[in-house]
Amino acid sequence: MTTTAPLSSLSAVSGTYALDPAHTRIGFVARHAMVTKVRGSFNEFEGTVVLDGDDVSRSSASVTISAASIDTRQPQRDAHLRSNDFLAMDAFPTLTFTSTAARRTGEAEFELDGDLTIKGVTRPLTIPFTFEGTAQDPYGNVRVGFEGSVVINRKDFGVSYNAALETGGVLVGELVTLEFEVSAVKAA
Repeated sequence: MTTTAPLSSLSAVSGTYALDPAHTRIGFVARHAMVTKVRGSFNEFEGTVVLDGDDVSRSSASVTISAASIDTRQPQRDAHLRSNDFLAMDAFPTLTFTSTAARRTGEAEFELDGDLTIKGVTRPLTIPFTFEGTAQDPYGNVRVGFEGSVVINRKDFGVSYNAALETGGVLVGELVTLEFEVSAVKAA
């Protein structure tokens, strides 16, 4: 049964939650050859969300992502993305995000400030999220859902590989949209 907590009283969703990898997607979209987009995701990650419905500013989140789990549905491209040209997974096996602040910006909208680390480079960013609701699953678990996205410049994180195209332009766009479709299960 799905129920959405009244957003005027978010205290009903207060607690500590663990990301459910089977029902959460951490994805990305990047321009390829200047004419199309490539979509992918990371299949291995873990994360914790602490929600304080009475004072959203006391909420927090942290996520650790395995660089080796990158998946664009094309093995040769995935191997290249894992290499030193992109994520350098041997030297930097994880990508991390740790929040530094949270705030409510609308009826069901929030912003999460934090530090994103890719390839050993840490930069601050703000991710806007929408609260999608809460539900009790068939196993009695309390779940919450959030969706959000943010655009980063991969070069800001030392991911600068590219190749010039004969027709002009470059093989890989600098801007990458990070996408978060989160289902988290209440742990405490």
